[in-house]
Amino acid sequence: MTMETIKYDLDADGIALFTIDVPGQSMNVITAELTRDFDTMIAMIEKDEAIKGAVITSGKASGFMAGADLKGMGEIFSSGGISGGGEKSKMARLFDSVFTLNVLFRRLETSGKPVAAAINGLALGGGLELCLACHYRVVADNPKVQLGLPEVLVGLFPGAGGTQRLPRLIGIQAASMYLLQGKSMSPQEALGFGVANEIAPADEVVAKAKAWVKANPTKGVQPWDQKGFKFPGGAGQFNPAFIQTFVAGNAIALKTTNGNMNAPHAIMSAVYEGAQLPMDTAIRVESKYFARVVADPQAGNMVRSLFVNKQAAEKGARRPKDAAKAPTKKLGMLGAGMMGAGIALVSARAGIEVVLLDRSIEAAEKGKAYTADKLGKKMPKEKLDEILARIHPTTDFADLKGCDFIIEAVFEDRAIKAETTQKTEAVLGADTIFGSNTSTLPITSLAKAWTKPENFIGVHFFSPVEKMPLVEIIVGEKTGSDAIAKALDYVAQIRKTPIVVNDSRGFYTSRCFGTYTAEGSVMVGEGVNPALVENIGKQMGMPVGPLAVFDEVSIELGHKVMLQAKKDLGDAYKATAADDVIEKMVALGRIGRKAGKGYYDYPEGGKKALWADLGATFGQKPDAEQPASGEVKTRLVYRQLVECARCFAEGVLETPEDGDLGAIFGWGFMPHTGGPFSMMDTVGLAEVVRTLDRLTQQYGERFAPPQLLRDMAAKGETFYGNARLNQAA
Repeated sequence: MTMETIKYDLDADGIALFTIDVPGQSMNVITAELTRDFDTMIAMIEKDEAIKGAVITSGKASGFMAGADLKGMGEIFSSGGISGGGEKSKMARLFDSVFTLNVLFRRLETSGKPVAAAINGLALGGGLELCLACHYRVVADNPKVQLGLPEVLVGLFPGAGGTQRLPRLIGIQAASMYLLQGKSMSPQEALGFGVANEIAPADEVVAKAKAWVKANPTKGVQPWDQKGFKFPGGAGQFNPAFIQTFVAGNAIALKTTNGNMNAPHAIMSAVYEGAQLPMDTAIRVESKYFARVVADPQAGNMVRSLFVNKQAAEKGARRPKDAAKAPTKKLGMLGAGMMGAGIALVSARAGIEVVLLDRSIEAAEKGKAYTADKLGKKMPKEKLDEILARIHPTTDFADLKGCDFIIEAVFEDRAIKAETTQKTEAVLGADTIFGSNTSTLPITSLAKAWTKPENFIGVHFFSPVEKMPLVEIIVGEKTGSDAIAKALDYVAQIRKTPIVVNDSRGFYTSRCFGTYTAEGSVMVGEGVNPALVENIGKQMGMPVGPLAVFDEVSIELGHKVMLQAKKDLGDAYKATAADDVIEKMVALGRIGRKAGKGYYDYPEGGKKALWADLGATFGQKPDAEQPASGEVKTRLVYRQLVECARCFAEGVLETPEDGDLGAIFGWGFMPHTGGPFSMMDTVGLAEVVRTLDRLTQQYGERFAPPQLLRDMAAKGETFYGNARLNQAA
């Protein structure tokens, strides 16, 4: 039998070595071809009398296996994607499709012959599930090796036996933590739990696995298939520990997801039911819940945005194809405040030399100390010293000589930025690519201070830089392809996720994120209970409520941005009800967390709490006149959706992929939706327009949908179904 993705070798002892090596993939993933070859491999183990036992390993230096090929799963996301017909329903056909691997892995573990996994690198998702279906697991002794079931992080859950085998190996309570959080184990942790049976040097894992198979010709039976098997820690509906685990687990899942995620609930259900059933029935239960999760648009949206689109962006999907590779060797970082210090940290950590410039040497040194403070407890001193040696504090622009990329993060003032830009050009010349880390000021106007505006670009980071994954690249009216390529190559070096947007006031992320905080402020000004606003914000899936996040970014900063916009736009500026609330808060000195008071109070040594007089200050309505929670949610969600749609209509965004990535990773837009554009496609653009029209009539023009959205709705189009439409709003 020939196999495309698995190499086969039989030794003199009758031990078959199956080496998985999927062609064209940097890491083994479960493709349709590999699934077919699994069937062939397992049939050989079952039927070939010359095979006394088997070892499964990987032919990739990158690791064992990273699970299913999520890029290739698009056809099964939503039951409507399953082709075929006959008398079976779409859900029945979907079940058959997702049950395939469960059947294969069950055949493997019941073949009657001992099978060992030689795990020479990371084993995640379906890769670990394959290993769990083996009777013995030898893991490479390397702390970088990870074993885990991370599917929940992209809206899925282990659907090839993971929810059934892991609890049977390590107990329901321990398994639930890994299943619900998507955490990974190190080899030592896996050994402690019994997920790994043995640890060995990477070049010995195959030999050790073969040795076990040879020494244990009758051990081809799983513990759960042996008479008298009991779950570690107990199971069964009359076991007190079992019941308590699910009571606590459900509470934790609800707290962390606010009931917005399908996968955690399905995991708990599959584990609860499966634990009380024999394995053959348990894996059918698992596949039933897996099919339900896959059939809901949530899974497809999350996989597309959080995995497929994210990976594509990080691999240069928006990079100009004709531009030569331009990695940054020496970065000039202008400004050593919190943003500049964070950028210096991630750059030096990536191996880039950094000239960190500020007005005083004390400020520059403080910026360098930020790296020592953040990394000092996480790495050996030698490694930290190596990183710190790449950061060179200075006050002298002449020290920028030799830098091949500049990022400016000075005070958000046009005059200060222009002065800094001109001093830099005087040293380096205009052929150097200059990036501005501004969050609101249009790049086209800032580029006027650089002689060659084609070499000027926006590079917008998020705070704290070392933790936030997104970088928003802003293209000005004259920005050239070399500048875009340089910026994207740099973002790849520091291992961040980029999006590329066109110039606009607030660009994409700041502009759309600001609508969330503004709408929360508007409602407070209308007399809506601030606690209702905050609780709904969190319950709908945002990281925090709109008032809390406004405190974090600073109400004072929002006020300054508003004043700058008024100054720049003059009569074209459109005031909102949020302006009055913001101005009053600033007048009261309640400017945000940094001042210890904003919408919340921040007592020293105590927990933050909503300002007790907030409701009274803005005339809170009686309880009987408060809006329904659903209406508060609709306003907070749709105010963001309409601004995102406007950005697309105006050409600020060129792709819905950038829009969804920017929203989720930039300001935490409800990840379970897959992002605002995925959400609008799922709801249906006609329904989105109807809702926006109602909100416009009730609350004002800020909810008015752009013409492009109306046109797309009328034609039954979707954002992801269509190419970019170059139309004005």
